[in-house]
Amino acid sequence: MPLTSAADPAHGIAMYGEPALPEGFTHLPYANPDAAKGGSIRLPESGSFDSLKPWVLKGNPAFPLLTMPGVLAETLMLRSLDEPFTLYGLLAETVETDPDRTWVEFALRPEARFSDGSPVTVEDVMWSYETLGTQGHPRYRAAWGKVAKMEQTGPHKIRITFNTPDRELALLMGMRPVLKKAQWEGKDFAQSGLEVPIGSGPYVIEKVDPGRSLTLRKNPDWWGKDLPVNQGLHNLDRITYDYYGDANAMFEAFKGGELDVWRELSPSRWENEFDFPAVTSGQVVLSDIPNNRPTGITGFVMNTRNPIFADWRVRQALIEAFNWQFINNTLSGGKDQRITSYFANSDLGMTPGAPAEGRELSLLQPFAADLPPGTIEGYALPEGTDRPLDRAALKRATKLLAEAGWTVRDGQLVNAEGKPFRFEILLNLSGSAITTAAEMRQMSEIYAQALHSLGISPVITLLDSAQYTQRTNTYAFDMTWFDRALSLSPGNEHLLYWGANGVTEPGTRNLMGMNSPAAEAMIAAMLNSTSREDYVAAVHALDRVLTAGRYVIPVGFAPASHLAHDKTLKFPATTPIYGDYPGFLPETWWREGGAS
Repeated sequence: MPLTSAADPAHGIAMYGEPALPEGFTHLPYANPDAAKGGSIRLPESGSFDSLKPWVLKGNPAFPLLTMPGVLAETLMLRSLDEPFTLYGLLAETVETDPDRTWVEFALRPEARFSDGSPVTVEDVMWSYETLGTQGHPRYRAAWGKVAKMEQTGPHKIRITFNTPDRELALLMGMRPVLKKAQWEGKDFAQSGLEVPIGSGPYVIEKVDPGRSLTLRKNPDWWGKDLPVNQGLHNLDRITYDYYGDANAMFEAFKGGELDVWRELSPSRWENEFDFPAVTSGQVVLSDIPNNRPTGITGFVMNTRNPIFADWRVRQALIEAFNWQFINNTLSGGKDQRITSYFANSDLGMTPGAPAEGRELSLLQPFAADLPPGTIEGYALPEGTDRPLDRAALKRATKLLAEAGWTVRDGQLVNAEGKPFRFEILLNLSGSAITTAAEMRQMSEIYAQALHSLGISPVITLLDSAQYTQRTNTYAFDMTWFDRALSLSPGNEHLLYWGANGVTEPGTRNLMGMNSPAAEAMIAAMLNSTSREDYVAAVHALDRVLTAGRYVIPVGFAPASHLAHDKTLKFPATTPIYGDYPGFLPETWWREGGAS
């Protein structure tokens, strides 16, 4: 495919190279344009919600409004799930930029409309971007800080010029939700609330029962229904999310036919407990959906804002005490694979235990004096044992703790002043996106038993989702559960995940409180790479800094999603490289015959 010349309007934009789909494509490769229309779906959510504004820090927002991209509030461009990082025009008809991506310009589709029939204007786009960048959730602010100016350059055109070299910004500016200025002008946008947002997407909010359920209804007058990028998407007429206080109640509701889809997180339960009547009768079918995305990081994160976790030797000692092999055998029959690094399961992951070489080494070398051992030389997690206590690992942990100034006196681990080593493990009663609360608690209890051997007696605290969100947003915890999904095209979001601003700025994803110039330098190298080879080397180097930083005690991952669902619910035969990811369920699904 010929390269787009500088400053030529294009139908799409890729982080590297050209979009896979040519101008004039008919549909995304993982969407079925012949899918039946109509029908409904009921999906489960854990916890509760008290806000319909997922774009601000305050409140406990209805999570689906954030995780379903473009369903309510559309963006200028839509991300393809079948390419590492490529966008195609949605609200914007075209995108153009210069070779160095110092600016980006979008041409808004004149026919774009909000659900109330009013046009989506350049003014709405500019107001949304500035408001989100200054009053919105911290995830929007870092990129906005790199904007030098934003201007209208034509009746339907917006140009954004950047003040920082960062090749990803041209794409990020296409992914901000566009809100209706007239709805929010004159109001305190930063406050949470239950006012129903007006969007331009395929659905409108039909019914809200705060903390209990949320129902979205297909807008019959949706302006974008005929766009090629939308063909085969948003097939269902109604989507209802029912909220449950715990996973057991949710599972029983699914078995009883009150829910249409169940995502099983436990490999052993998937293998042994899905023989209930609805499955044996064929009313419920079982589907495995593979993916090629990185594992991300899941496990227990240590908050280094607490001085007891500041020393890498202490963190390594706590990793040694976590006997993954025994825990995996106990909870999943040994079925889970362990996360070995943040980008494992992809070509972006470092090689565990291997030293850095070539471009990776040259990127890390300037920071060598300040990096923990293993970052450059090679780092790998302890293997563990099938016995409840890994005595060799505990011996290594005791030695590391002693080197860090902690010794056991009268059965307690204390420092030189006699102060005990105490911390709290904070858990969410609602669980997480990929782990149930029961599994978290089981792992915590097994782990606590091992820590007793080191003279440590952690306190396990379970909170409801609102209390948990408040404490983690303000970093008022010692150790907690941590889920961070990562993409095949990591970029600016990593400053929110690991950047130094997150040490004090509330609401970032930097739960570990890391302040690493090396990590920020690797992110900068990623953002300014002009070749795939340099980019991969920078991600490998970042993976080393994160993994050898020993901030998280990793657990396991599943290379495929286990979904049980009503037999009349179908999904496309082509699975995108991101697999079952936001944008796939329920966006690509349909109800056979369109019936409920």
